[in-house]
Amino acid sequence: MTKKHKTIIAGTLLLVLLLLAVYIFKNNYQKENGASIRIATPTLFVHGWGSSYHAEESMVAYAQKSHATNSVIRADVSPAGKVTLLGTIKKRAKNPIVEVNLQNNKSIFAGLSNQTSAMNKSSNYIKDVIIALQKRYRFNRINLVGHSMGNLQIAYYLHNNATNAHMPHLNKQVSIAGHYNGYIGEVGAPKTTVLNHAGKPQKMSAGYRALLNLRKKFPQKAAVLNIYGDMGSGSDGDVTVNSARSYRYLVSKRARSYQEKEIRGPRAQHSKLHENTQVDRLLVNFLW
Repeated sequence: MTKKHKTIIAGTLLLVLLLLAVYIFKNNYQKENGASIRIATPTLFVHGWGSSYHAEESMVAYAQKSHATNSVIRADVSPAGKVTLLGTIKKRAKNPIVEVNLQNNKSIFAGLSNQTSAMNKSSNYIKDVIIALQKRYRFNRINLVGHSMGNLQIAYYLHNNATNAHMPHLNKQVSIAGHYNGYIGEVGAPKTTVLNHAGKPQKMSAGYRALLNLRKKFPQKAAVLNIYGDMGSGSDGDVTVNSARSYRYLVSKRARSYQEKEIRGPRAQHSKLHENTQVDRLLVNFLW
């Protein structure tokens, strides 16, 4: 064997060993940081204004009893956006759920001079939770479930991150009692929402207008379930049926699928919708 051949072989072996060392180092680093744990599509539950993760517990408990999931953790979010994950998602966990708990649960106040700016800032809490999950787990898609204000935070998150390649793809979204075109008594919002045949509001709140680009940005592979309540008055007591249904105009043109479900009767009251077995059943059947 010539000296030249020996040099080539030695160089090749050195390169292989170097690549192997890099692979082992990277693999160990990911394991230490948890990022190497690949999990099934996680589902985030986001509560409403002035609320907490307790508002999500009934829906999550139903999912557990239905054997739709066997893994639930909580994400506590500080007012500054620092996320603390409580619990661990195991590698082979079935449909893991993340209960989001916002310490700053009143980040949007009625009558703010610039509610759109405040909502954009508030929606960063959703992004903060997702980034915290990404540091520990590997996943490509995500499901998002919101109640009341949580829906606006989700909608603004989607609006602001639709083209962000670092964020996971939206798989499914469930909206419960979303006040997209304002809630009853909201300053600056239309007193009544009249929709045309496409679901477009005749009069729009400033917050709704700020979301109009969702018509061009909403993820095309995502499925949407929009649940709202009607106690017999055309509203759930806080959100009119048409304000909730106005989400259709923003997303249905691009979404993989879009469907609406109306809940009726006294259990259709705004704060009771997340404690409603009919809602639980719809949610579980849609997500999993």
